[in-house]
Amino acid sequence: MSFVDSFVEKVKGKSLSVVYPEGQDARVLSAARRVADENIARPIVLGKPEQIEAAATEAAVSLDGLTIVNPAEDDRIEAYTQAYCEGRDIKEGIARRMVKRPLYFAGSMVATGDADTFVAGVANPTAMVIQAGVLTVGLAEGIKTPSSFFLMIVPKFMDEADKAFVFADCAVNIAPTAEQLADIAIASVASGQNLLSEAPKAAMLSFSTKGSASHEDVDNVTSALEIVRSRNADLNVDGEFQADTAIVAKVAAKKLKEPSLVGGEANVLIFPDLNSGNIAYKLTQYLAGAAAIGPFLQGFAKPISDLSRGASVDDIVATTAICLAQV
Repeated sequence: MSFVDSFVEKVKGKSLSVVYPEGQDARVLSAARRVADENIARPIVLGKPEQIEAAATEAAVSLDGLTIVNPAEDDRIEAYTQAYCEGRDIKEGIARRMVKRPLYFAGSMVATGDADTFVAGVANPTAMVIQAGVLTVGLAEGIKTPSSFFLMIVPKFMDEADKAFVFADCAVNIAPTAEQLADIAIASVASGQNLLSEAPKAAMLSFSTKGSASHEDVDNVTSALEIVRSRNADLNVDGEFQADTAIVAKVAAKKLKEPSLVGGEANVLIFPDLNSGNIAYKLTQYLAGAAAIGPFLQGFAKPISDLSRGASVDDIVATTAICLAQV
């Protein structure tokens, strides 16, 4: 069974629901059809009926059994408007216009418990998906920085087959501050807890290992580690580590002067910036033949996710299953 298949099997038959706010896209309709037919979840497709019907025709799929919702005419608009206004200095008319937008309507459904997750991004840029998520679903307690991660499945790592890693952040935050990097680390541990078969062990990565080099970039990583530990001392997070120290036990044994529960055994890798994270996941993907699944959004109060604009039907289905596995 593939890694993605394991999550499909995990969520099958649980009657969870997923909202697709981009119902005008044929790929979304094809994915929703599969999600329904394979009993992965109950799909809810948002959009104008004529656009959804046109997309279904293009995809050559039936709409039978799919829940179709036109946000502009739905009876829940007033309830979602009130929920959106809560705690905000915003006029109801403006809030009403916002929640009629499919992304915001989808987020409102998740926020109020009318759906378990939403998956979007084939027709909207990442920034818009994140903004809608922040303003409706909100961020997890204590988190101020939304971020992303990839699930990397390495076919052969040391003596282990199909080794799974969380790589973060590889798609959202360009040059995170120490506070933001701490948020990314905490959110990534939570993602690893939900999705990895082993307990998450997170390494704060750098070009330095425990003070072997001096630079402000290293200081940013060590400061982030201090913040993580001050916020939750029970998390298995350590650093700063060079990549080999983080994942290779023999290297960690040579380089580390003090015992570490993470060194040489990390399965959650926290990169210091988007440059290193993005480069690393793509090198791992192509040089090691690894599967790069994602990116997924993290740090939200409830699981939601972004898709690449070029996502395939398989990508949409896989993202749906992995999001629902975090419910």
